[in-house]
Amino acid sequence: MHKETLIENIDKIHTTEMGVGRIQRNLEISEEPVSYCISKLKQENARVTKEGKNYYIEVDDCRITVNSSSFTIITAHKK
Repeated sequence: MHKETLIENIDKIHTTEMGVGRIQRNLEISEEPVSYCISKLKQENARVTKEGKNYYIEVDDCRITVNSSSFTIITAHKK
């Protein structure tokens, strides 16, 4: 259910300027973080939960936090 909501609003998913650096640093990636996180969301094995005002996408070795009202990627961490 939550995954479908995020997929339906995929064009709204974004991050802030500060979020770009934070996500790249935390996930140890050099690519554009929004595209990276969206590709993770689209994976069949991605599990999405909602706790309070945030969605949490857990897939592979990372956990991505997305605000449920603004669809802003707040942060992401390796597990």
